[in-house]
Amino acid sequence: MSARGSLAANTVTRTGASAWKPRTPPRAKAGTAPRAELPRVRALVLFGALAALFAVLLGRSLYLQWVENDFLQGQGESRFSRELEVPAHRGRIVDRTGQALAISTPVKSLWVFRDRVEATPAQLASLARIVDTTPKDLAARFAGDGEFAFVAKQLAPETAARAMQLGIKGLYEQNEYRRYYPGGEVTAQIVGFTGDKDLGQEGIELAQQKWLGGTPGSRRVIINRRGDIVEDVASIRAPQAGRDLALSIDSRLQYLAFRELKAALERTKAKAGSLCILDAKTGEILALANAPTYNPNRRDKVARDRMRNRALTDTFEPGSTMKPFTIAAALEAGKVTPDTMIDTQGGAMTIGPNTIHDAHRSGALSVAQVIQKSSNIGAAKIGLSLPAQTLWRMYSEAGFGTTPKTGFPGEVAGRLRAPTTWKPIEQATMSYGHGLSVNLVQLARAYTIFADDGELKPVTILKTEGPVAGRPVISAKTAREVRRMLELVTQPGGTAPQAQIAGYHVAGKTGTARKVEGREYTRKYIASFVGMAPASNPRLIVAIMIDEPTGGDYYGGSVAGPVFANVMGGALRMLGIPTDAPFDNVVLPPPGSTVVEEES
Repeated sequence: MSARGSLAANTVTRTGASAWKPRTPPRAKAGTAPRAELPRVRALVLFGALAALFAVLLGRSLYLQWVENDFLQGQGESRFSRELEVPAHRGRIVDRTGQALAISTPVKSLWVFRDRVEATPAQLASLARIVDTTPKDLAARFAGDGEFAFVAKQLAPETAARAMQLGIKGLYEQNEYRRYYPGGEVTAQIVGFTGDKDLGQEGIELAQQKWLGGTPGSRRVIINRRGDIVEDVASIRAPQAGRDLALSIDSRLQYLAFRELKAALERTKAKAGSLCILDAKTGEILALANAPTYNPNRRDKVARDRMRNRALTDTFEPGSTMKPFTIAAALEAGKVTPDTMIDTQGGAMTIGPNTIHDAHRSGALSVAQVIQKSSNIGAAKIGLSLPAQTLWRMYSEAGFGTTPKTGFPGEVAGRLRAPTTWKPIEQATMSYGHGLSVNLVQLARAYTIFADDGELKPVTILKTEGPVAGRPVISAKTAREVRRMLELVTQPGGTAPQAQIAGYHVAGKTGTARKVEGREYTRKYIASFVGMAPASNPRLIVAIMIDEPTGGDYYGGSVAGPVFANVMGGALRMLGIPTDAPFDNVVLPPPGSTVVEEES
């Protein structure tokens, strides 16, 4: 081998030996960071941890979205969503001619969140002046318990606007309706009134709440953390307005009745009184006046006693106004005729240990004269001639002992005991109106059997259309006979000549009954009169009750009779009802003559 060949072999050997050595990583270029590389196991652990964390987050997300969704939605809505009530417009109450008796007007109420209200002393003083109170009172309202508080209720919109212009933080307003009563005290006990939430509290407002009230609506809003409404989200339920209601009341007759009743109470210095005008053909109540009364538009410091509709809620012993029903029962039974003579025994009759009296001594009286002169003895003898069951049936079928069913809240049935419990003295006194009790509307309704040829009319305070059928109680012949007897009451020689009306024949009956307190009769009286006109074909029935007249006179004829004449005469003329007598038909007893009075 040549020297050149040996050199080449040695060179190859060294080169090959150097190729088997581990390679040194190339140096990084200047300005480049070295790359970190994790071991494979550490990478897998890190990836697994991230995957597990993602799975937990995904599971929690699904749990909140599906399982806890309702709870979280509720929590969010409780903080930022509010459901506000939208008040419904309350229906009007109108009289039979459409004249408004109760209407709703828009008002606003002011309220605060107590923990969010911020007001300077100057703002507080200005707000107090606007809502007619004191800064001290406002501060007390703001500092009370609970989150919510009213500042003022049912303000006029312009008053509320002035309050909001003060810029008090946390003070808000809401729309409402306030009830206004154009008739004021004249119709107060009929219509009644509503409370803060426009819900009926008394009278027709209470009785017809469902009809008048409608259904409130609601809307959902979004509020910010200061309580300000920032978005009106949706109307959940639209309000449904209440419906108008037409009463049978005639505002003209109502005012007439109230004016005359109030004057009578002032003249006789009486405690209270009621007056009812009834349509004899339909049973509609055309007027229902009570005194004392109140103004439903301003109920501050009004005694509850003044809010009662006494004509329906109070009872009294009717006294001699019951005698026509006793006579009718005897006529129907064939026991007497209008001309049958009754011995009144000089005005006194003893039954067991008890003695009953007439106000005036008389001898024999015809049945017609028993009514005309209001003889207790005559009525008692006629009543005792009948079985107790017969007399009770007459009273019961005339509506006594049951409510008049007007639908008015608080109306009462009065008291009529079962005939099996009557003692002879009780049957005798019930024959002239003692020992039972009635309300005034109930008594007026009972007289429809004499006004409408024996039919008892259903009584109502709502307007009706067309003819109204009654329930037969007595024959038309008996009804007309009793009506002719009742005409004698208002003629000279009767107990109520002051009840006469020029141009009209009048039929009616007086009542003068002692009041019962506990179980004793007192020297306090109820004076009453029930009458109808025109007597030839009655269109109206007027019933009057005066409670405890103390002006010196207390008899039904002289206390209630003149009120009847004024009210009935005015009502007949207002309604244009034709006359049935000459205009010079009024015949009063001569001056100084003895006036026939009664005490029963």
